Amino acid sequence: MSAWPASHWRGVLAATTIALAALFVSEHYGGPAVLYALLLGMAFNFLAEDERVAPGMLFASGTVLRVGVALLGARIAAEQLALLTPGLLALLVGASFATVGASLVFNRWVRWPRAEAALAGGAVAICGASAAVALASVLPRREVREQALLAVVVGVTALSTLAMILYPFLTKALGLSPGDAGLVLGGTIHDVAQVVGAGAILGPAATETATMAKMLRVALLVPMLLVFSVWLGAKREPGAQRVHWLRNVPLFLVGFVVLAALNVTGWMPAAVSAGLGQASRVLILVAIAALGIKTSLGKLRELGWAPLVLMALDSVFIATVVIAGVLLLR
Repeated sequence: MSAWPASHWRGVLAATTIALAALFVSEHYGGPAVLYALLLGMAFNFLAEDERVAPGMLFASGTVLRVGVALLGARIAAEQLALLTPGLLALLVGASFATVGASLVFNRWVRWPRAEAALAGGAVAICGASAAVALASVLPRREVREQALLAVVVGVTALSTLAMILYPFLTKALGLSPGDAGLVLGGTIHDVAQVVGAGAILGPAATETATMAKMLRVALLVPMLLVFSVWLGAKREPGAQRVHWLRNVPLFLVGFVVLAALNVTGWMPAAVSAGLGQASRVLILVAIAALGIKTSLGKLRELGWAPLVLMALDSVFIATVVIAGVLLLR
């Protein structure tokens, strides 16, 4: 027990140091601090294999990130909320559920087991690795192999990291405003961390809109869990313990919604909103640095081609649908 806190703080300290270095480079030489944090973190990937550091990396890229995203709700104002028109809401919801269906269609060529193909689609559609783990928890164990779940988690994280780097430049090439660019980022990138990171590359306005759109997709985890539980979880083994889908509702989503509601309604003082926003920025930068350290592109070769091809097709599908929808609704 005494060694755990030491390894915990070693990892957090390493991520914090890299985040501060990225912030220094950004402020003195220009460029997005988030991208620097990611790239510098990837340069220190060897730390992820160090047992003295790994627990802290897991904490920084998980718990620290969730707290940072929850605090970001304090920056959501009525102006950003007004961007989510009924048409855009329908687009984001429809694109997310359609991605699962598209994954099953693409799977006719990839030929993965049906439940695993749906799991890959759900991970791309909702919130990446977190959604994959949550959705797998309501499926029968015989329907999802452990190595398949690992392939989905690693693959969707890598694809999301790639999207974080490329999509901001794509939105600039399309001439999208910060608000529309944020909607595209939040509606297409898989993991929450990479959505926030991509938004930060484009600026505060894009970050807030992207996070809000992403939180809507994260909220879809609740109905998606119910669909998976009823549709694919019906053949659960006799005597197996069923995990109630409500237990998988992410708490950081609840915190984000509460803080956003307090700020939008004017119950939160402006000074408090600004302070929480700054704290969120620092925590997210630390989490992105830890995420970079954990990212190993070499591991992709160990997954085989099937999961990567399937999730890449799913990613192209949801990106195409959301971008086309945003352009039509401008």
